[in-house]
Amino acid sequence: MAQHAGYSRWCYNWGLSLWNAAYVDGYKPSPRKLREVFTNHTKPLYPWMKNLSSKVYQYAFINLGEAFKRFFQGLGKYPRFKKKGKSDSFTIDNCGKPIELNGWSHKLPFIGIVKTYEPIEATTQKITISRQAGDWYLLRNAVRPYE
Repeated sequence: MAQHAGYSRWCYNWGLSLWNAAYVDGYKPSPRKLREVFTNHTKPLYPWMKNLSSKVYQYAFINLGEAFKRFFQGLGKYPRFKKKGKSDSFTIDNCGKPIELNGWSHKLPFIGIVKTYEPIEATTQKITISRQAGDWYLLRNAVRPYE
């Protein structure tokens, strides 16, 4: 899981540096454009990325886009580079299929079997996995039915 968290941080920082360079040159970057450049030009240069989930870098660029969106709306500060070991996290999904969490051990897509301290009974679309003080935590999004 630490590899996936490092991959997410690396992609976020790479995207932020490219965003800054493009903005200085007068272009208007977007998360979609960053993802296309990364997939077609940068990812083939690093063979170690083939062993990790592509969902990790897609969500890293989505998070970067959300950070800039909040900045331009005046709701947050300018995005900063992420530091290793400080709130490491990454997000995965199951390509649109629901992820079933049943009992103590869970089979997560691209990660494998993960055991939890408490039994979880839920179905979710995506999961964010984060590390705080050396422990890993699963964060699931709650889906509410329309009222």
